[in-house]
Amino acid sequence: MKKIEAVIKPFKLDEVREALSEVGVTGLTVTEVKGFGRQKGHTELYRGAEYVVDFLPKVKIEVVVSNDVVDRAIEAIIKAARTGKIGDGKIFVTSVEQVVRIRTGETNEAAI
Repeated sequence: MKKIEAVIKPFKLDEVREALSEVGVTGLTVTEVKGFGRQKGHTELYRGAEYVVDFLPKVKIEVVVSNDVVDRAIEAIIKAARTGKIGDGKIFVTSVEQVVRIRTGETNEAAI
């Protein structure tokens, strides 16, 4: 099993959720986060005063999938989240050793 964490632009969330659903991902966790990469933030004008926005709003999606779905899930995220502009985000994939469903006690593949 693998855990896929994707940090994307907030307005792409619905498209990514739908794309993951189409490849068989049944559940996901979404967190509103802030950060920056190569964009290094930007300056904005508010009531005549310029100020620097260091951390940009992003959305982090977390899903745990079986090994046979990993590549399709990654491709679905890339297709749905890509705008072609800087700041599209990143995908991180890590191994998951164990999963337990609290309600039933099911473990591993049966729990995801």
